[in-house]
Amino acid sequence: MEKFKTRWEITKNWQFIHVILGLIASFVSAFLLSKAIISKFLEATSITYLVLLSLGTLLLTFLIIKFTLWLFTKLYDRWGVSYRWELIAIFLAFAVTGSTAGRLSNPLMEIIGLDKDLTSGWIYWPVRILLIFPIYQVLLVIFGWLFGQYTFFKAFAIKMVSRMGLGFIFTK
Repeated sequence: MEKFKTRWEITKNWQFIHVILGLIASFVSAFLLSKAIISKFLEATSITYLVLLSLGTLLLTFLIIKFTLWLFTKLYDRWGVSYRWELIAIFLAFAVTGSTAGRLSNPLMEIIGLDKDLTSGWIYWPVRILLIFPIYQVLLVIFGWLFGQYTFFKAFAIKMVSRMGLGFIFTK
């Protein structure tokens, strides 16, 4: 356990929550992907389905974790984090923010009066993306704060807005 704590630069026990949440998120993502793929080919009631779902989930979990660890090696220095476990917190905050912004955009589009089935895709999707962007920025900072990474996400959001030509909002 000490080797694990040293590798992830964990100094306090509460920091394990990020590792546990990261593993759970990887497993759930792999399960949902496996289920979506396998259900296209097999009935959900067959034994073969359950076996393939289990194997697919394990395989995809392994691949997701390997890919994430590879990303960590690339982003550790670039993002300038102090501890490796912070990368897990940052990835989790990005995941939760994207999912939440996507979920919130549907009801907001309905409030505006734009229904996906009744509105042209040429109008619906640009409006939805323009609607999601400010929501995403605010949620990114909020979830970053909840995951203990407020400073990183505030700077990240300001940099993202500035690169889109809206940096004048944050000038002093």
